[in-house]
Amino acid sequence: MQPPADFLPDPDATDAPARKASISREDLLMAALRLLGPHRSVSSLSLREVAREAGIAPNSFYRQFRDMDELAIALIDLAGSSLRQIIGQARRRAASSDRSVIRLSVETFMEQLRADHKMLHVLLREGAVGSDAFKQAVERELTYFEDELKVDLVRLAAAANAPLYEPALVSKAITRTVFSMGAAAMDLPPEKDPELVEQISQMLRMIITGSRALARHPGA
Repeated sequence: MQPPADFLPDPDATDAPARKASISREDLLMAALRLLGPHRSVSSLSLREVAREAGIAPNSFYRQFRDMDELAIALIDLAGSSLRQIIGQARRRAASSDRSVIRLSVETFMEQLRADHKMLHVLLREGAVGSDAFKQAVERELTYFEDELKVDLVRLAAAANAPLYEPALVSKAITRTVFSMGAAAMDLPPEKDPELVEQISQMLRMIITGSRALARHPGA
């Protein structure tokens, strides 16, 4: 006699956690994040793989996301907003102390690069190897970084009585430099981080120094 379907073994159950009765978008995002690594992008994840990590049947995935592309874009948005908050807090801490805003911001960025939650990896990898939709999502997040950084740069420049030439362009140059160096740093050992922090900090100082000089002598 054939056993009822509910009692048949699940071919996906091997080495999988017990399945959950319900799942949230956040649960699925965190499951996808756990599967990422230094050489593993969101683009390489399968729906079945994420569902297994989250402890749900593959069909339950569709209750929260239309497809893996929608999950990936949601993960990029989450990574961007989380990192903006963390790095923005670092800039504010530095501004209220005697620490260098540039140095502390770069150190915070590198700490996030090595952190277990891998949020920064999402932005760095998908901006380089993701689909056009993913790259557009990363570009949108970088623009948010630039807009928030511009506000801080203008505020700090006013406090120091050292205006910047084209602060929006300065913000873009800083953001793109840091993310470009961060992408290269992912493939380097953590022992290289102090050297990278120093190099990136010097680059950013050069950008700001050049902008201040142009503000004083616009025609130079």
